[in-house]
Amino acid sequence: MLEIGQPAPKFTLLDQDSNSVELDSFKGKKVLVYFYPRASTPGCTVQACALRDSKSALDDLNVVVLGISPDTPKKLTNFINKQTLNFTLLSDEDHAVCEAYNVWQLKKFMGRENMGVVRTSFLIDENGNLEHIFNKFKTKDHHEVVLEVLNKL
Repeated sequence: MLEIGQPAPKFTLLDQDSNSVELDSFKGKKVLVYFYPRASTPGCTVQACALRDSKSALDDLNVVVLGISPDTPKKLTNFINKQTLNFTLLSDEDHAVCEAYNVWQLKKFMGRENMGVVRTSFLIDENGNLEHIFNKFKTKDHHEVVLEVLNKL
């Protein structure tokens, strides 16, 4: 299990434009890494659009948003274009980063069990350490929960 205060697992993933993005490149800024199951699904869209609409408040708090899912870069591009998202989405097709953050888990849905992303967000501080873990929220309230915590720090 990941714990607050320990270094965040490092990663390099392809973004929506198939460019490599390294977590280490954001030292000096806070990073909200949010894991979501699949682009363009209802809950993921609500969550992403709320973060999009909160961008100026997050910018004021020196926070960069990175969304991670097992989707291909092409699907991420479509999601960004369709929802006019203003932050980076990263492709974790082999779910190695999801596993490193312990969000790739057995899930139950409508009587079926399968492996997938458990919706979780991690606030990483300016030095690359885990500052807060968000795992109890509704997709429509995620941005408010994040801003509330950030404003208390």
